[in-house]
Amino acid sequence: MQRIDYPPLIQELIRQLRRMPGVGPRSAERMALWIVQRKEARADLIAEAISKTVSGIRACVRCGFFAEANQCAICSDPSRDTQSLCVVEQATDILWLERSGAFRGLYHSLGGRLSPLDHIGPEDLRIDSLVRRVKEDQLREVIFALSLDVEGEATQICTGLLSLNNPESHPLRAARSDTRHATQLTNQFLNQRGVIDALHGSNLKRSFVFANQVCREDSASFACR
Repeated sequence: MQRIDYPPLIQELIRQLRRMPGVGPRSAERMALWIVQRKEARADLIAEAISKTVSGIRACVRCGFFAEANQCAICSDPSRDTQSLCVVEQATDILWLERSGAFRGLYHSLGGRLSPLDHIGPEDLRIDSLVRRVKEDQLREVIFALSLDVEGEATQICTGLLSLNNPESHPLRAARSDTRHATQLTNQFLNQRGVIDALHGSNLKRSFVFANQVCREDSASFACR
């Protein structure tokens, strides 16, 4: 006896929905049936929104956050502290920090982190543009808000050395988010107090060399001596 299944169009819709992260076969099936069976689903509006978002959203040329123009709302905001820069791994990390209200400076998304097993090296991240920002912008401090695992640590060391070890750099403060609270920075369920502690209780464990000076460990940050 022939096995009866959904018509090919519904099967294809289920297959496409399963491509989304976190969507299994049963969830994809339920969503497909909801789209097909319920009038209030307005599948045409969903399709239109997806199409407009894919074609209209781009990465901000300065920080890498989501934008509809060349620069995002953060980089084009004149009230931001342009001398303070927070370096994060992903564009979504910027959103969690913004929702906490704990940081009013500018951001730089690396677009990932170093991962030799996944063949992701420095050339695959937005490190070159960070080096240019450190060199050209009048920064007072750079805060590294990266993950605390091995890949995050390696990314922070490599990024810090490449961006701060520049003979043309002017003196600035380089800080690593407080390790006691840094897990708050990559958690979408942010606790505002935890983020404030992570950003303003900055504590670096390693030293960098830049502008021909050694930046040694300080109680709150790395300060050039």
